[in-house]
Amino acid sequence: MTLSKGIFVALVALTLIFSGCGGATPTPVSTIAKVQEKGELVLGTSGNMTPMTRQLENGDVVGLDIDLARVMADALKVKLVIKVMPLNELEGAVANGTVDVVLSNYTMTLDRNTKVAFVGPYLTSGKCLITKSPDLANAKKSELTDKQSNLVVIEGSTSEAFAKALMKKATIIPSKSQETAIEMVRTDKADAMLTDFPICQATVINNPDDEFVSIFSRLTYEPIGIAMNANDTHFINWTQNFLDRMEKTGYLTALGEKWLSIPAQ
Repeated sequence: MTLSKGIFVALVALTLIFSGCGGATPTPVSTIAKVQEKGELVLGTSGNMTPMTRQLENGDVVGLDIDLARVMADALKVKLVIKVMPLNELEGAVANGTVDVVLSNYTMTLDRNTKVAFVGPYLTSGKCLITKSPDLANAKKSELTDKQSNLVVIEGSTSEAFAKALMKKATIIPSKSQETAIEMVRTDKADAMLTDFPICQATVINNPDDEFVSIFSRLTYEPIGIAMNANDTHFINWTQNFLDRMEKTGYLTALGEKWLSIPAQ
């Protein structure tokens, strides 16, 4: 009995050793390796937030985010493939691998960060209002919570979440496009558009004949970052290295001056 028991114990031990070796979890393939193998970096972006990302009528997509993504693809020695999708679908797309990376005036919120990884910020933004009413433009954050106004926001954006959470007396009107939202303010169908600082800046500059006013008070702190799959530490590390180089070489400043008329910061 003693000998049989000893042999049994030894066999169990050997089985555990060999099963442990054979059942080891394989090292996941890096996104970088997959991108370079297929020869393309797939970018997810909303295409509706001028000047950060905008899809033109001919289908081309332009903006600060797109320029930055092109340099990113060049650094990986691959071509850039752009997929335009609703803002609220970007998180799932990068998490499940439909896209490799997201650049879309994408705020690094704590909620999003529980599902995707962020590198950045490469730009610091905040909320502001585009309106034809100087009183509304000059209103403080505490005053806006009590105003009964019609506010248009981009559907699925942090602006929509901000307005619904804090502006309880306002009527929130979601819009699928920035152009539609601006037109609503222009034609007095909305009192104001709540959006991000770069969009406020661009709207005033690009519509000089309209009576738009905006106080760039940055009602919130909005760090804008690059989103990617949270399980790929190699790609996250590479992207941080890439972004550091873009900052140190002055490329981010040049992008800010080109698209925002101000340095990115």
